[in-house]
This record gives sequence, C-alpha cells and structure tokens, in this order.
Amino acid sequence: MPSAVAPIPFVAVLGPTASGKTRLGVSLARQFSGEIVSLDSRQVYRGLDLGTGKDLDEYRAAPGTGPVPHHLIDVVEPNEAFDLFHYLLLARDAIRDVHRRGRLPIGVGGTTLYLKALLDDYRLEGSGSTAAFRRNLELRTDEELLSLLAAEAPDIFARADRTQRRRIIRALEIARTRQTGQDAAGSGEELQLPLRPLLLAPYFPRPELHARIAARLEARLKAGLVAEVARLHEQGVSWERLDFLGLEYRYVARHLTGALSLPDMRSQLLARIRQFCRAQEIWFRKLEREGKIIYWIPGGDLGEAARLVQAFLENRPLPPPRLRLSAIHYGPRSG
Repeated sequence: MPSAVAPIPFVAVLGPTASGKTRLGVSLARQFSGEIVSLDSRQVYRGLDLGTGKDLDEYRAAPGTGPVPHHLIDVVEPNEAFDLFHYLLLARDAIRDVHRRGRLPIGVGGTTLYLKALLDDYRLEGSGSTAAFRRNLELRTDEELLSLLAAEAPDIFARADRTQRRRIIRALEIARTRQTGQDAAGSGEELQLPLRPLLLAPYFPRPELHARIAARLEARLKAGLVAEVARLHEQGVSWERLDFLGLEYRYVARHLTGALSLPDMRSQLLARIRQFCRAQEIWFRKLEREGKIIYWIPGGDLGEAARLVQAFLENRPLPPPRLRLSAIHYGPRSG
C-alpha cells in the first residue's frame, strides 16, 4: 500500500570516482543547511580512509562556518558484515532525522545500488534475519549449510549458487524469512521513506576524468595508502578480507604479500580503477534509461548546482538536463 507520508526533499550528488562528489556535496551542504548521508558502500568501515576517499578534511570547519555533519561514515569495523539491508535501515533513519530537524539531507557517493535502493524504496527479501541466526549459520560447515538448505527449501536449493559460502547463507536467510512470514525489510511506516529527489553529478570528459584518477591515486599513495593497508592487516583484517574491501585494498595487499612490485601494483591498480569508472558510467546510463533525471554539472560547477538546488527547494520547475550521459558515445579506443 502506498505510503501517506509526504516525500522528503533529497539531493543526491553522484558520479564516477574522482569526479569531486564530496567537495560539491559538502559545498552545497554549507550553502543550504544540509547534512551529508554517504552513498558509499565502503566508507561505512572504520580505518578505510585513503582507499575509500573519505576526504574527511572537506567536512571540517571552514572560515565563517562550522563542520558539516555526516552520516554512515565510520559506522562498522572492517571485519563486520554490512550489506544493503543494514545500509537502508541506517540511511533511512539518518535522512528522516536530518529532515525532522529542518535540515537538507544530501546524499554523496558513487555506489549506485545504494542510491537506487533509496530512490526506489527497496524492500529486500530475506534481509531481516537476526544477527543470532546468521551467527549460527556461520558456525556450520559448507556441507551442513547445503544439507540444511536442501531440507528446508528444496526449490531455493535447486536454483541457489552453491559455490560461494556467503550465497548459501543468503539463501538460508531467504528461506527463513519465507517460513516465518517476516517481511524482507521489516514492516511498518517507519521503514517506508518516500523521497523527492534531485540528482546532481559532476561531469568531466573521459580523458580528463582518467587524468584525475591517476593524480588522485598518486596523491593517496604519497599520503600513506600502503601504510594504511599494512596497519589494517596488523589490526586483524585478513588478506582475504582486504581483497573483498575493494580495488585499492586488494592491489596494495598483493604488493604487501610480495605478489606485485610497487610499480606493478600502481599500474595495475590504475588500470582497474579506470575500468571501474567505466562500469560506473554504465550504471548511470542505465539510471537515465530507467527515467531517472540526472543533472550532469560540467566541472562540478558549484554555481550551477546551487541554482538547481535553490529552484528545487522552492518547488520551481527545473529545466531539462542539458547533458545526458546516455547520449554520449565513446569510440572503442577512448580508454
């Protein structure tokens, strides 16, 4: 049943990696009494700073203004499980709280799945399982998990991916939800969050964006990215877990374990980040084709973004986007 709650105005600053999302989002927050709600799947982890681009200096007090509050950054330990369900619970609470206090929630980040889940008000089947239930599953062997799944939900067992432990556990959580009748993302008005969104994104032509990626990687390496990864491992984060936590941690871990020299690590990591950037573009094009209106801001110009936000908050008609990513086509040799 559709929610009777009035939609909450929500500005989202999205875009590919190294495009300046944080700077633009924080600048808008300062101008429009906003608070940042992270849309990043890795910035939730404590200690993953340089590799995830938290850019915490951007949030600190500036001349004539105080720090910009932020949410969903540094909320779990690197070894803790965190998924889309947990993100939605925390993000919806944060957005609701920011709005309740008369401030503007501004989402910032490049994890398109998280943004899409918020915009479409996802309800996730099977994600409401308790921590105790998951802990019980984690103690079992793969064989025991498969036997349990086959006995409790043979139809799910037949179509489940049985090659990865985490997916077997996920299938069992779905089976449990179906048995108990528990709704996927819970139930009740408090878990529904209709939004009235404005989507903004800094735009740079691909060659310029690739140059920005290279410069940012070099800056992060100079700032101590290798030391950050080494410190995380010393604190108990396994090499396997680091591999799971993203490209920067995966490739630096391979360097630290002797699999890659520093120059090879740098060059391979740069290539993979650029590939990831192109994958992000595919997601953004898909959002546009699904009917989401994204205002691509050349160079991340604050003035243009601020004019759009002002009109949005005043409920004035917005102009059509003057640029659509889905209408830009790069040749096969464009990198």
